[in-house]
Amino acid sequence: MGYRVVVAGATGNVGREMLNILAERQFPVDEIAALASRRSLGTEVSFGDKTLTTQDIDTFDFTGWDMALFAIGSDATKVYAPKAAAAGCVVIDNSSLYRYDPDIPLIVPECNPQAIHDYKNKNIIANPNCSTAQMVVALKPLHDRAKIKRVVVSTYQSVSGAGKDGMDELWDQTKAVYNPTTDVPPNKFQKQIAFNVIPQIDVFMEDGSTKEEWKMVVETKKIIDPSIKVTATCVRVPVFVGHSEAVNIEFEEFLDEDEARDILREAPGIMVIDKREPGGYVSPIECAGDFATFISRIRQDSTVENGINLWCVSDNLRKGAALNAVQIAELLGREVLKKG
Repeated sequence: MGYRVVVAGATGNVGREMLNILAERQFPVDEIAALASRRSLGTEVSFGDKTLTTQDIDTFDFTGWDMALFAIGSDATKVYAPKAAAAGCVVIDNSSLYRYDPDIPLIVPECNPQAIHDYKNKNIIANPNCSTAQMVVALKPLHDRAKIKRVVVSTYQSVSGAGKDGMDELWDQTKAVYNPTTDVPPNKFQKQIAFNVIPQIDVFMEDGSTKEEWKMVVETKKIIDPSIKVTATCVRVPVFVGHSEAVNIEFEEFLDEDEARDILREAPGIMVIDKREPGGYVSPIECAGDFATFISRIRQDSTVENGINLWCVSDNLRKGAALNAVQIAELLGREVLKKG
């Protein structure tokens, strides 16, 4: 016996990826429904070798469905997630709406699987920000060994993190560079993204940080340990898929780079590719379509007492969004619902 599963936002980048990953990982599905807004009603989406026709989220009855994976943004989630939860359907939400609610668990299964039982507070589970998800997968096993004091992270985030409009803007602007008769001014992003980098993701806050940077700080504390100090600089780069991060970690006790490498090799969800030779590391184009979070460039930081530097790369549509949501669904099924 399997699960009755809903994917809301099934026509978007993340929703389509959720359907792909549910099929790829052979999630035990008895019945699946693909939901979309009225303007996308009737659009066909793929689920393995099946084709699903999207249904109207506005009129959908969540009663009798086991779980719903939401990829519809905060405004729509605010409307539909409480309806689904009240109908007894557990919501796994990819938006930022519920991440900071103390009653709602924020889960990365490799890091804090025990938090799954808190779903019953509101029948809702939050999926973290894409840049946070891949970083904490690397931080948690190291924190368990040597306790992290402080993290300094600079991100290099792909345009797919801004959805289909972001990918289209990079594509159109890149073509326009080679065709001077065409002008594609910034629309989704604050400045031209083609052949450029933009040190702003989301809106600015009072202290000068952006909301994306704030998310990484707050979410890391909630998922791993509130005592960890985190400072982030988040940058949008002209890459279609795959977020990269340069991470500097300061520990309470000494951790040798070789031991750190061994710990990460054994950690779930991580692939270490770290050869000290030209090309002996992973770049975002190589991680696209993969489930793993890739770690490279592991080395001692001699400028602080107990420091390690590393390079962290992952497919943001997968581990940063859809894969993590499916892993939460698997965890929920395995630990709580126990049907599949």
